[in-house]
Amino acid sequence: MTKILIVEDDKDIALGLEEDLTNHGFQVEAVEDGEKALSLGKKRDWDLIILDIMLPRKDGFTICQELRRVGIKTPIIMLTAKTHEAEKIFGLEIGADDYITKPFSPRELRARIHAVLRRVPEKSRDTYKFGEYEVDFGRGEVRRSGKPIYLTALEFRLLTVFIQRRGRVLSREQLIDAAWGSTTIVTERVVDTHILNLRRKIESVPAKPCYICSVRGMGYRFEG
Repeated sequence: MTKILIVEDDKDIALGLEEDLTNHGFQVEAVEDGEKALSLGKKRDWDLIILDIMLPRKDGFTICQELRRVGIKTPIIMLTAKTHEAEKIFGLEIGADDYITKPFSPRELRARIHAVLRRVPEKSRDTYKFGEYEVDFGRGEVRRSGKPIYLTALEFRLLTVFIQRRGRVLSREQLIDAAWGSTTIVTERVVDTHILNLRRKIESVPAKPCYICSVRGMGYRFEG
């Protein structure tokens, strides 16, 4: 599953990109702040970063330069309203892999994403890491410090849903639709029971979870 970080301070553009790329099978997270983007870019194993130039607190050029300075090789597509050739050349010279100018079509951006990813040396994009854990979607396996831990098929589906939508609050109804299927009759109590079982396997202190967090009156949120 290809993981993309979108860095864009225009909320309408960011939301549109997030929805389009998610609908086309990408795992997406969007941020609008340059400092936060730099922190995420350094800490997480992204497959690609879509980076706007004009951002609050830290601009896209600076972010790109800093990521390359510390050895981050994640492909970067610059996204900006600027059209001056010198700025495009500068972006490419400091380490960006491609450059697309607003306005653009989602189809063109997807084509550029695929083109950039084809140039990247093959690596596994079928795993996700958080804390001591690694989720291998291809093998249907979760490992803690390299050692497999047992999850039921349903627990694995629940964890997959949380990872795909990490940072978002998911209602019990949304979890039922995604993990059980919209035609399955499941009570909210059953959802809570399965999440409790999952917490016992991936949380150091299940009673005080740091990954699968409860959001009072709304549902659950994955912070991995």
